[in-house]
Amino acid sequence: MPELSISAEKVTFIIEKAREFDVKEAASDPDSGSNASDDNEIDVLDDTTSDPVAAELSGFIFAMNEDEQLDLVTLMWLGRGDGTVDEWDDLRARAIEARSEYKKPRHEAVQYLLGEPMLGDLLADGMDELGIDWTDERTTPVV
Repeated sequence: MPELSISAEKVTFIIEKAREFDVKEAASDPDSGSNASDDNEIDVLDDTTSDPVAAELSGFIFAMNEDEQLDLVTLMWLGRGDGTVDEWDDLRARAIEARSEYKKPRHEAVQYLLGEPMLGDLLADGMDELGIDWTDERTTPVV
């Protein structure tokens, strides 16, 4: 079983934030002019350039060290089915190779991860494949 450089708590936070990010949709009524409280805050699900969830998620991933980012990419690939747990070292080597081609590795790793549809689900599947229980590591409060 591979030893991760990234904690289950950090991965859980990213899973939760990525799932929030994934539910965003294109603005359905960009010129509504209505009061947010009158329309039940529905515009919070609109995907805009000033999305606070995307900013928080990208800032969090950007602040990670190189090994944590590599593990995150490898976990996503594992969850996507690009390899098995037994092939972890090969998957991580591919992540290292891909990162070496980046001009701005930290920035491009963030863009790559946030550009992956269903990132949260793929990371969750990767953690499940490794047998790591991440569901009890909840970092955001449940209201």
